[in-house]
Amino acid sequence: MPAARLAGASSWRMIPWVMSMKAISNDTDLDVQIWRGRAQGRFERYRVPRRANQTVLDVVTWVQRHREPALAYRFACRVGVCGSCAMTVNGKPRWTCRTHVARVASDGRLRVAPLRNLPVIKDLATDMTPFFEKWQRAGGRFAGDQTRADPLARVEPDSPARQQVDAGIECINCGVCTAACDVVAWRDDYLGPAALNRAWTLVNDVRHVERSDLIRKVAANGGCHSCHTQGGCAEHCPVGLNPTAAISGLKRMTLLSLLGLGHETTGEEHGVVATRSETPLPRGEREGPTITK
Repeated sequence: MPAARLAGASSWRMIPWVMSMKAISNDTDLDVQIWRGRAQGRFERYRVPRRANQTVLDVVTWVQRHREPALAYRFACRVGVCGSCAMTVNGKPRWTCRTHVARVASDGRLRVAPLRNLPVIKDLATDMTPFFEKWQRAGGRFAGDQTRADPLARVEPDSPARQQVDAGIECINCGVCTAACDVVAWRDDYLGPAALNRAWTLVNDVRHVERSDLIRKVAANGGCHSCHTQGGCAEHCPVGLNPTAAISGLKRMTLLSLLGLGHETTGEEHGVVATRSETPLPRGEREGPTITK
């Protein structure tokens, strides 16, 4: 994930276009509640002018500019690329830069909280350390056997192995799937959908030389077999990835390994195909069931 900025009293300059957007109506305000403090904090209420084409990130920015200079939150690109601005909006984990107020607050009410299942640093900013530690525990680091002096490895784009990698390679580790996962909430040792999705892309990468070790890691306690296949990660993924299908593929591959049938083949050769979710909404605006905090 690109380095994100933590907004505070004086950490970045005013963005003029945010302030110059015209209000739809001078007498129309949003009723906004924003989480303040750490895990034992509280919701504070603010009145925010409703703007044309306003996103939830615009609302949070307005509060930080005009009401709470010390409000902490993350963002980087503002265009649905980095995933840094993920928060819980009206009970659902979302990218706030791609979530338009008109779609989620038709009644003029917004409730913005940090992502669940992650420690809260302050206000809307969460500590991603446990998220990336699980990513590493799942064997998420690529290991090749070539040096920079060797020719570049060639992977045919239409090969079954490459197509399996394509199913999850666009994950940018925003943490939305982790926030949507009930098993992560129940079990601290569960690796989570993002880490297991990464493991699935590597086990299907013909260049990865630690596939046996990876299979062992994801088959351990708290690994792929702890998934209840509820599908919350797939329903909420802002880019329409399907970690549930990837985890199902890992379950089958670990079972084949246990039975001594080998796993040095791709998921598709074992009849496993991990695809995207159904046709997604515009990037960052996936719908899904409400998550309770």
